[in-house]
Amino acid sequence: MRYIEFEKIAETVESLCIAAAYELGSDVLAALKNAAQKESSPTAAKILNQLIENARIAAAERIPLCQDTGLAVVFAEQGADVAVKPPFNDGDATLFDAINAGVKDGFQKGYLRKSVVADPLKNRENTGSNAPAVIHHTVVPGRKLKLTVMTKGGGSENKSRFKMFKPTAHRSEIIDWVVDVVSTAGADACPPFIVGVGIGGNFELSCLLSKKALCRNLGQANGDEFYAGLEADLLARINALGLGPQGLGGDITALAVLIETAPCHIGSLPVAVNIDCHSHRHKSAVL
Repeated sequence: MRYIEFEKIAETVESLCIAAAYELGSDVLAALKNAAQKESSPTAAKILNQLIENARIAAAERIPLCQDTGLAVVFAEQGADVAVKPPFNDGDATLFDAINAGVKDGFQKGYLRKSVVADPLKNRENTGSNAPAVIHHTVVPGRKLKLTVMTKGGGSENKSRFKMFKPTAHRSEIIDWVVDVVSTAGADACPPFIVGVGIGGNFELSCLLSKKALCRNLGQANGDEFYAGLEADLLARINALGLGPQGLGGDITALAVLIETAPCHIGSLPVAVNIDCHSHRHKSAVL
């Protein structure tokens, strides 16, 4: 068994929160630059170039890419031969405790906006720390711990949707619905978008797949030819909407469509869409 210190995990999550807030991924920057070159609308091209400049300033001056620094969503892939070594004064501390400690420190030290309320409906009082994070934990083979921190803004998250299709639904029905979800999101979700789609599993797994899809490199197509084709067709249909950057018109409404799938029940076909804005922030580390 390999033990990883609680403090090491917390420090790693802290640095990932700050890096995600300040540094747009190279794949997203490349997609924005490519979009700016392709864009036929002068206004849209200007906006795309402003987004690129915004990313440059944020990284250079160590300030957030967006004022909504997001809800911390953490994917933790824990090797079966890995355990957390708790601090000497708290023998019951868990991996989740370490992650949340890192989120608190990251949002405090990075001067990031705290956007989490402790109760969703009763009083909605801010926790003041941006914790707790939403943590998705899986056990995998090996002796390593992979942590991926996504800081997800509220505007795009609010426009995400789920639908349970009949198992007889045709490919075209799925495309029409996903495109309608994106069209309805409009300018409120800050295009150009990255669109995560989860197909299969069940009610909750399809939604998780749609969020997990957003962690993929934008240049990485689905490994299955059928779904890679579906990604390409969806992207073309979405960009044909003409919504454009910031909803002001143009050729580029989305930078990528990313699909993840899972087996499902014979009587169901769940599909979820998780939209992310142009400030597409996630970072990973392996311990």
